[in-house]
Order: sequence, then structure tokens, then C-alpha cells
Amino acid sequence: LTLASYVKNYGFSVIVSGGVSRIEDCVNTLKYGLDNVVVGKALLDGKFTFTEADETIKNEIEKMTVKTESMLLKRIIPCLDIKDGRIVKGTNFVDLADVGDPVLVAKKYSDEGADEIVVLDITSSIEGRVAFVQLIKDIAGVIRIPLTVGGGIKTIKDIREYLTAGADKVSIGSAAIKNPSLINQASEEFGSQCIVVSVDPKWTKNFWQIYIRGGKEPTGVNALDFAEDMEKRGAGELLVNSIDKDGTKSGYDIPLLDAISKKVRIPIIASSGAGRMKDFLEVFQKININAALAASIFHFKEVSIPELKNYLKREGVSVRPVSQ
Repeated sequence: LTLASYVKNYGFSVIVSGGVSRIEDCVNTLKYGLDNVVVGKALLDGKFTFTEADETIKNEIEKMTVKTESMLLKRIIPCLDIKDGRIVKGTNFVDLADVGDPVLVAKKYSDEGADEIVVLDITSSIEGRVAFVQLIKDIAGVIRIPLTVGGGIKTIKDIREYLTAGADKVSIGSAAIKNPSLINQASEEFGSQCIVVSVDPKWTKNFWQIYIRGGKEPTGVNALDFAEDMEKRGAGELLVNSIDKDGTKSGYDIPLLDAISKKVRIPIIASSGAGRMKDFLEVFQKININAALAASIFHFKEVSIPELKNYLKREGVSVRPVSQ
């Protein structure tokens, strides 16, 4: 199916055949965006009937339609940067200040109407991975919205550990640079919907260069090429963190986000630079992105999530209701 989906990306209609033994095999062709599937022996052997397959696929299409309509709504995502079990926030990835308790703050954002929460262990890739699995379990136990976890993820085992602890998705940064095949393996093992790739670029001379290790180590990798490669490898979403804009409250990095959005078709989360409600409006109106992430503006109570969502709705941006 992976090979067939690559062919589909070139604009062909694709019919797949061979290896169908369950109705789920037929359903999987939908998830890869394929057009038709040929079934022979499974029907003759009575593994399932045509009617059963037809009804199951119609139900799956209906579910996918609802999901697609939901994706059209713009998401507001608070981010909790964690160091030594506490939320911290800095500028340009440095000068970190203590903000509060992750569990209490996460519950507050969930209750206020946040669409998701991202929790990042920002020092794990520098000081060695510190297991904060219990913290993730505690946060997952008090929120009612999707949870994405990142920081020091290097292996399939790391991913499984966080998903088992209650995370819905994982964010992979440095490891995606050092071992790109991890994204292929992870998407195959857990599904693309669980895999977010963190893109941390800084404008360097004449291109956006990817940095790792908390923004301290340049890689020489072009962020636009990297984003395109990650999509091909199976990433389900990109979290784009502009190092130039981090903590500045001067607005999102529109040129960077625009350039990446024109390279990929998977959802993009804009991160770094939000300082006022107008910054969210600008990034949603100017660029084809799916979500906006912020930290300081929420942590320091400069803007509340209900206030922001009501503002965006008045300005014509489709967002989920606060009261859901």
C-alpha cells in the first residue's frame, strides 16, 4: 500500500490487487487514498461477503468525511515546555523562567477549551533523556483533549512508552534529522496520525537551516527539503518552530510557514512568536495551516483561550466551540 500511495501522489488513479484476506485490508486502501481494490479469493473462500465489505467501506468513508470536516476547523494549542518537571519559557530557546505546575496548567487549558496540548521535555536531548512518563500519565488523566508529547524520542520503544502512558501523538525532532528512517518505521508501526515531526529552523544566510539540541546545533539541513522528505516518509503532521521568533511575541514567522506550506500537503502547526490575538488571525488568514501553537501569551494570562476563540470566530475563522 505504501508503494501504491506513492504512485497515487503522481496523479494516477490506483487500483490495488493481491493479499486481501479481511475486510480491514479493503478499508486500509481508503486510508492510503487509493481508488479501488480487487478482491477474489477472499470472497470465494467466504472470508466475507461483498455486502459486508460494501457496508463497512461506506461506514468508514462517512467517518473519514466527518474527520475531514473537523480538520477544517483551526486548532488552538497551548504548549508546555518542561524542565525538571516544571513548565518553563524563554526567548530564542534560552533564558528559561519557571511558569508553573504542568498538571494544573494542562487541566486549566483543557477546561478553557484548548483543542490539544503539546508537552515537550526541552532538555532531554541535551542532558540525556529523562523519563517523564509519570508526568504524562498525570496530565493525560486530567485533560479531555488530545495530548502530544516530545523530547528525546529516539526509538520505537520510546514512542510506544509515551503512547501507552496516554499520549495521542508524539513529536520527533532531533532523531528525525539523525535517523530519518525512524519516521518510516514509526508511521508503519503506529500510523501517520500519531507521528508529528518537529521542524526547528533559523534563517541562516540564504536558507532556513534546521537546528537540533534545543536550537544549539546547526545541521546544514534545509528546512523546506526536510519537511518534504518527512511527508514522504510518513509524518502525519509538522510542528514548525521558528527559532528566530521563539518568545519574541512579534508574530509568527509568516515567510517560513508560507514556504513550508507550499512544499507539503500534511497539516502544519505554526509555533513561535504569538504575542497578540491578531497574530493568530494573521497566520490563519495568510497561510494554509491547520493549527497555531503558543505558550507565553497563555501562560502569563495575556490572552485566554475563550477570548481568543471568540475573537477568531468574529473575524470569520472557523474554530471549535469553547464549551465542547
